[in-house]
Amino acid sequence: MQDAMNLLMLVCASVAAMAFGVLAAYGICRAAFAALRIHARSVAGTAISVSAVGVQK
Repeated sequence: MQDAMNLLMLVCASVAAMAFGVLAAYGICRAAFAALRIHARSVAGTAISVSAVGVQK
């Protein structure tokens, strides 16, 4: 009976560790894509202002 309980605890710990890893990777990807989105907006804003200045000449 003790071996079955140890096996169950090992399986639960493995599943919990995998779930934590997946959630951590998801959070890291969300943060990275948010940072890329902010960077893309700033680059697009710079490109629009540069092209607007070029039109005025």
